[in-house]
Amino acid sequence: MTDGFDDLETPCLLLDSDKLAANVAGMRVRLDRLGVTLRPHLKTAKSLDVARIAMASPSGPATVSTLREAEHFAEGGVRDLIYAVGIAPQKLDRVGAIRRRWGVDLAIVLDSVAQAEAVAAWIRRNGDPLPVLIEVDADGHRSGVNPGDTDTLVAIGRVLAEGASLRGVLLHAGDSYGLNDPAALRAAAEAERQAALGAAAILREAGLPSPVVSVGSTPTARHAENLDGITEVRAGVFMIGDLFQAGVGSCAIDDIALTVLTTVIGHQRDKGWIITDAGWMALSRDRGTARQAVDQGYGIACDSAGHPYPDLIVRDANQEHGILALRPGASASVPDLPIGARLRILPNHACATGAQHDRYHVVSDGHLTGAVWPRISGW
Repeated sequence: MTDGFDDLETPCLLLDSDKLAANVAGMRVRLDRLGVTLRPHLKTAKSLDVARIAMASPSGPATVSTLREAEHFAEGGVRDLIYAVGIAPQKLDRVGAIRRRWGVDLAIVLDSVAQAEAVAAWIRRNGDPLPVLIEVDADGHRSGVNPGDTDTLVAIGRVLAEGASLRGVLLHAGDSYGLNDPAALRAAAEAERQAALGAAAILREAGLPSPVVSVGSTPTARHAENLDGITEVRAGVFMIGDLFQAGVGSCAIDDIALTVLTTVIGHQRDKGWIITDAGWMALSRDRGTARQAVDQGYGIACDSAGHPYPDLIVRDANQEHGILALRPGASASVPDLPIGARLRILPNHACATGAQHDRYHVVSDGHLTGAVWPRISGW
C-alpha cells in the first residue's frame, strides 16, 4: 500500500486529521477540567471541515479574524461568532448584513470611545443592537484598554449602553508567544485572568453588564492552572500546531498536523544543498523561530511519512525554490535524496503557511484519504 503522495502536484498542503482530532480533544478535556467553554479561533484553519471538528456543535461557538471568515462559516451553518479584531466603522454595514442574511449572533470588538460612538450611531440608523465586547490589554502586546483604566472602560460602556448589547470583555495575551518557560507561561495565564476579572469588575461596579469574560491564546490555554471567573477561551493554532508553538512549549513537534508536500528538483552537492519546489510562496516568509532558542530556518524537512531527517531544515527559500541543508553545527549527514523524491516540510507558522494554499489534502494513518478540504483566504 502506498501513501498516495506521488499522485499530488507539489507543493501542496497536507493535513493529518488524526493529529488534528487529538489536538482538539486534548484541549477540550483540559478546558472542561478548568470549567470553561472552548470558542476555537478559526483564523488558522480557515476551513469549515476543520471548524466542524474544533467546535462543540455545527453552530459554534467560534472566533474569526476576518469578515470573509465570518461569511464563510455563517454560510456553513455557524451561528455564534466573535469577530475578534477591532472594528473599523466602515465594516459595520457588512457586519449587519452577515447578521441579517444568516441570522448569526456575530459580536464585534472595540477598545475606544470613538469606535463605541461609531457603533452607537450605526445602531441608531439601523436598529440592530450589535453585541459588543470591550478589548482589554492583557500585557501591552497590542490593542486594548488598560485593565485598570476605569474612566475609559466605563466611558465606552456608557456609550454602548445607548442601544448596543454590551457582552463583556475580551483579552489576548499576545506576549505569551515570546515565552518558553512553563513557570513564566503559567504566570502569563494568571496575569491574563486577573486583567480580565479586573476589567469585568469595573464594568459591573458601574452598573454595566459583563456576562462574557473571554481570554485566548494557545500558550496560556495550554498552561493555565486556574480559569475561575473566565467564561470562554479562544485558542486557535493549538488544533494544528507549528514549529513556533513547539518552541514556545505549547505543542510537541510530533503534534504538528500540517506539512507542505514538496519534491526534490536538484542538488548542489558541494554546498550540501538539496533543492525542492517549495519556496517561500509555499512555505511563507515567516521566520519566527529565528528569535527562539532553536532556529528552524523556513521549516524542518521530513520524509514522506512525516519523520524529521536529523538536523535537515529549509535553510533558505526563494520564491519557488527551497534550499535544504543541515543546520549550522550539525554532525548528521545530508540524506541521499534523488530527483523526484517527496518530502514534507513542517512549517514555522501554520497561519502564514496555510495562507499560501487553497485546500488541504487530508492524511490519516500516514496515507492520503482522498478527502480534499477547501480553505479560504482574503478579508
